[in-house]
Amino acid sequence: MGYTEKQESLVSSSYESFKQNLSGNSVFFYTIILEKAPAAKDLFSFLKGSAGVQDSPKLQAHAGKVFGLVSDAAGQLRATGTVVLGDATLGAIHIQKGVVDPHFVVVKEALLKTIKEASGDKWSDELSTAWEVAYDALATAIKKAMT
Repeated sequence: MGYTEKQESLVSSSYESFKQNLSGNSVFFYTIILEKAPAAKDLFSFLKGSAGVQDSPKLQAHAGKVFGLVSDAAGQLRATGTVVLGDATLGAIHIQKGVVDPHFVVVKEALLKTIKEASGDKWSDELSTAWEVAYDALATAIKKAMT
């Protein structure tokens, strides 16, 4: 069974909830990443040299892009059953920054915790699975572009 219309809808609606508090959710997302992988701080230009995660337009823009890409991946999965990167430079950027497989695991965990926080009482196993499948497909596409 492919990615369902309901899964796509769950991701889309919870992405809208995420964007309602972009500032707070962005800080939450990167705080989780740095708790799990403190050295990852150097992978993000907007976090280098800072004492911790501080809200900024660059932080919000990057978080918005990450979550937006996963939401777009959900739409692609529903429509075509696969994810194709719209930005051909994503693989090269991840290589340049030194991103490796364990980083994708950390980001996935932070993404799910952030969506759980943003979704509040709408959180469910079904919602989690919808985001996990979309994220995994996006991560696979990025890793493929990194080779």
